[in-house]
Amino acid sequence: MNLVEVNHLSVSFPDDDPYDGIEERDTIIRDVSLSIQKGEVLGLVGESGSGKSMSALSIIRLLKQTARIDGGEILFDGKNLLSLSEKELCDLRGLGISMIFQEPMTSLDPVMKIEPQVAEALRLHFPHMSEAEIHQRVIKVLQDVGLPDPQAICMQYPHELSGGMRQRVMIASALITEPKLLIADEPTTALDVLIQAQILDLLKEIHEKTGISILFISHDLNVIRRLCSRVIVMYHGKIVEEGETLRVLDHPRDEYTKTLVAHTPRVQTRPKDRVLLSMDKVTIYYPPRSFESSLFKKMPLEPYVFDASLTLRENEILGIVGGSGSGKSTIGKVLTGLLGTYDGNIQVFGSDLKEVLKTPERPQMIFQDPGSALNPSRTIGWTLMETLRSGLKARRKNETEKEMKEQILSMLREVDLSEEIYDRYPRELSGGQRQRVCIGQALLYDPEILIADEPVSALDVTVSSQVLRLLLSLQEKRGMSIIFISHDMSIVRSICHRLLVLEKGRIVEEGDTETVFTHPQHPYTRQLIAASML
Repeated sequence: MNLVEVNHLSVSFPDDDPYDGIEERDTIIRDVSLSIQKGEVLGLVGESGSGKSMSALSIIRLLKQTARIDGGEILFDGKNLLSLSEKELCDLRGLGISMIFQEPMTSLDPVMKIEPQVAEALRLHFPHMSEAEIHQRVIKVLQDVGLPDPQAICMQYPHELSGGMRQRVMIASALITEPKLLIADEPTTALDVLIQAQILDLLKEIHEKTGISILFISHDLNVIRRLCSRVIVMYHGKIVEEGETLRVLDHPRDEYTKTLVAHTPRVQTRPKDRVLLSMDKVTIYYPPRSFESSLFKKMPLEPYVFDASLTLRENEILGIVGGSGSGKSTIGKVLTGLLGTYDGNIQVFGSDLKEVLKTPERPQMIFQDPGSALNPSRTIGWTLMETLRSGLKARRKNETEKEMKEQILSMLREVDLSEEIYDRYPRELSGGQRQRVCIGQALLYDPEILIADEPVSALDVTVSSQVLRLLLSLQEKRGMSIIFISHDMSIVRSICHRLLVLEKGRIVEEGDTETVFTHPQHPYTRQLIAASML
């Protein structure tokens, strides 16, 4: 029996650039029909902008005011949600339908303790419950989602919890009223592989225990395979394929679905013997937080990575994996000069790192979030021109404005971007386009060593594959060496020659990538691999 039925739904938004003062509208959801059965876990997949989240927001009626439903109906337990008043919708949200969002830090109030946030829906929908009853219900739901010491967590603020704990709090908030439908919008995207596996196991356990229906939105096909019995594939606001999960993912019929399930590209190059970079027994420190240190009270430096040794050879892609907080990005920051306090010896091209960082030959970095790496108030051309000027100044070269622009346009073409990008702002580009700009920005220095810090974790599966193919193509063409930092085990297995595993700031295993995957020696490595295998 169906809990939710969406019939021929169409949703539009105003065009950003209306013509002649007449409002033009872009149709985002196009004649979408889907159903969610009682007790079913339904997956909704597609790339960014495909309409996944918009479809879910339509069901719970949380669309922006500028959105307009142009046709169709949404039935929940037989009621047409499009005919309900705002008060009736407020009664439904939380009580009948709850939602978990992708990033808990933006969904949780940073200045409010955990208990009142989890209890908010209870107070709204059950006004006659006593404070003692509410407290007991909060404690129970925090226990149900596997949080240790719920009494202590009730008194903490969101920033005092880890990413995985915050996501469990969000799940607890959504479940506390025992809704019939849970909508989970990319709830594991920002989590490392171990925490992701824990959250998926938790959702599976909750589903089996309560029989709740779940609409699970994701761009990660491995996650969908692990959790969902049925899957719907969306592209450009339309449903292009649906069916049993294993059938759709193993035997796709639609060309777009075939693109989605295409394998991650594999590295084709071979490393050379020459060592470009080496770290020998390096301990990296973070400065004390400002509120802990003052003019009269100096706090000791806090070690974050301990006694780390590694080498990077010419033309090699070295993968660094580990959970959140393991020290992966910390190593990248030291190698690019963004963090400068360490003990031990770091050599680059046979010279001390601190000397190399003063030269144009310094390692360059691609960051995880291209949106925050680019100046939102400047055009792409302006940003790249400033980068190129800095590089030319370091090399003591002079070029005309025309020559510099041609060099930038050539670079844009090299990373498969149109020259029109030059005059656009970051907000006018897609996530994949912004990441290509950041790759191109690093290439303007013509680096021999590139540090890629989670460069595709914020991208959907098709764009991620495109960016990885671009990186491999550039690596082969330019002969670059890359340190590839990631928590996605399937990606590092495909593109990295060697692998280094970090746990709590210590290197616990390293070796040839395939050897590490097939014969892992350390228990933590085995945990990571097991969590990524479905």
